[in-house]
Amino acid sequence: MGLRFGSIISLLSQDFLKLVIVAFLFATPVAWFTMNNWLQDFAYRFNLSLWIFVGAGFLVALITVHGQFQSVRAAIANPVKSLRYE
Repeated sequence: MGLRFGSIISLLSQDFLKLVIVAFLFATPVAWFTMNNWLQDFAYRFNLSLWIFVGAGFLVALITVHGQFQSVRAAIANPVKSLRYE
């Protein structure tokens, strides 16, 4: 009620982005160590770079963005219509 569209989206998505960043920071070293040890056994192996993990983290964030679309719908919705049903 009175906030602009961008402000509403940032308020609704701040917590989600914090969780994604924290999960990425914890999961990346574990995944790198596990994948590096697993790839040691193969004859044709490649070096793992940071871009592989950044891309995977970005892909996971995009897949889970469905909640962000709900945020956009909530931001665009007219609050009068919501209050009418309550």
